[in-house]
Amino acid sequence: MELRVFTEPQQGATYDDLLRVAQSAEMLGFGAFYRSDHYLAMNSDGRPGPTDAWITLAGIARETSSIRLGTLVTSATFRYPGPLAISVAQVDAMSGGRVDLGLGAGWFEEEHRAYGIPFPPLGERFDRLEESLAIITGLWETPSGETFSFDGKHYPITDSPALPKPVQSPRPPILIGGKGKKRTPALAAKYADEFNIPFSSLEETRVQFDRVRDAASEAGRDPKSLLYSNALVLCCGKSEEEIARRASKIGREVSELRENGAAGSPAELVDKIGRFGELGASRVYLQTLDLADLDHLELVASEVMPQL
Repeated sequence: MELRVFTEPQQGATYDDLLRVAQSAEMLGFGAFYRSDHYLAMNSDGRPGPTDAWITLAGIARETSSIRLGTLVTSATFRYPGPLAISVAQVDAMSGGRVDLGLGAGWFEEEHRAYGIPFPPLGERFDRLEESLAIITGLWETPSGETFSFDGKHYPITDSPALPKPVQSPRPPILIGGKGKKRTPALAAKYADEFNIPFSSLEETRVQFDRVRDAASEAGRDPKSLLYSNALVLCCGKSEEEIARRASKIGREVSELRENGAAGSPAELVDKIGRFGELGASRVYLQTLDLADLDHLELVASEVMPQL
C-alpha cells in the first residue's frame, strides 16, 4: 500500500506553504504530492487566494527530486485539451518524468461563475471530458514526426504536430475518479491507468471498484491492468487529545472522521487502510488540510507507513 499526500490549497495556502509540504512529504517517504485544482474556497474565505495547479506543480517540480506530482483532479472545464497537454508535458520534463494527470468533468459551479469560466450542463461536461482524454492521450502517443487530427464536436484538431512529448513514454499516467455509475467507469476503462474513489465508505468503494472492473472487462481490458485507489481525509494522533485537536483545527468532529476518514490512532489508520486494501486499493491519498502541521505527516510516516 502506497500513501500519498493530497492538499486542498484553495482553502488558503501560498506556493511556499505547498512547497514545504511537498518537500516534507518527499523527505518522509510518501509516494506523491497531489493537489486539488480549484479556484474558490469551500466554507472559508480562502485567503490569501487560490494558486494555479499546474503553475504550482511546475515550481515544485524544480525543487524536489523524487516524489511524484499530480492533480486530484484537474477540471476539463478550466483548460482546452491541447494547451493542457502542452503544460503537463512541460511539467513532466521539468520534473524528470514524475507527473500524473488526474482529469475530471468539473462540478463546482460557483467557482466557474466567480472566475468567468463557462459551466455547461453535466452531459456536455462529460462529453468535453471524453474529448479531452482522447485528444491529450492522442497528442502524447502520436509518433514523433507524425501529426494528430481529431474530429471532435467541441475540440476539433487538424494536423497538430503533437509536440512537445512528455518525458514518460508513451505518456504520463492518467487518473480518473468519481462516483458516477456509467460514464465514469467507462472512461476509466478506456483511458485511465488509475481509478480513484474519493471520500467513500467501504461498501461504496466495493461497488464502484466492481463497476470499473466490469466496464474494463466489457471494453476487452484486463481489470487488473488498472490501479485502484481511495482518497480519505487525514486526522491521526497518538492520544485522544491530539486527535481532537487536529479535528478541531480543520473544523470536523472526531466521531465523523473516524467513520468517514482515515482518523484515530496510528493503529486505527493501519486497520482502516488495510480494509480498503482488501477491496483492491493499492494507494490511499491522505487529504491533508492543515498544511502548517508537518508533525502530522511525520507521525503517519513513522507510525503508519511502516505497517502497511
